[in-house]
Amino acid sequence: MRTLAIETAGEACSVALFGDGELLGHGHETIGRGHAERLVPMIAGLPDKGRAQEILVSLGPGSFTGVRIGLAAARALGLAWGAMVRGYPTLALVAAMARGDGSDDVGVCMNGGHGEWFVQSFDADGRPAGALSSRPPAEAIATLSENVIAGNRAAQFAEMADGDANALDLLADARHALSIPRDLLTDTLSPIYGRAPDAKLPSQ
Repeated sequence: MRTLAIETAGEACSVALFGDGELLGHGHETIGRGHAERLVPMIAGLPDKGRAQEILVSLGPGSFTGVRIGLAAARALGLAWGAMVRGYPTLALVAAMARGDGSDDVGVCMNGGHGEWFVQSFDADGRPAGALSSRPPAEAIATLSENVIAGNRAAQFAEMADGDANALDLLADARHALSIPRDLLTDTLSPIYGRAPDAKLPSQ
């Protein structure tokens, strides 16, 4: 059983191929933008060009464009290979990475849009202990009470929290996808936006 993991929701473009749970190959680049140009070549650079029976892909929240690119690639490869495609929440992947560093309960704090941060609490088993939300930094700090804060805004969180939090500065990495609890995977391949849309319907 081979599994291809795709992570494109944030600044990193990241892929990993597993065989029976063992890492066979991976690629991880911090690129900010340009996932569309890098993703397919990174997959092609994996053993057997990444071919797998299962594909795990990030649903976000994060970059709207990045999430869409990852989903489009996963769907196309799933169709071509006859593979099962399942989605996962990006913040759950970051929480899994933090637990791999020996952490228990984890608060995840990731870059959002319009100056806000995505925040969510996870328990020691890696499952959500609170709802995902998008908040201004001051509110985000009041939302998370865990001693360990992980994510690409963890350092700023710890600084603004007067150093009370242990910060793990992490970007989502596909190499840790198999550490996400299986019950958090979904067959519904819809992006997780994490915040209300900016555009609103006109009043009638």
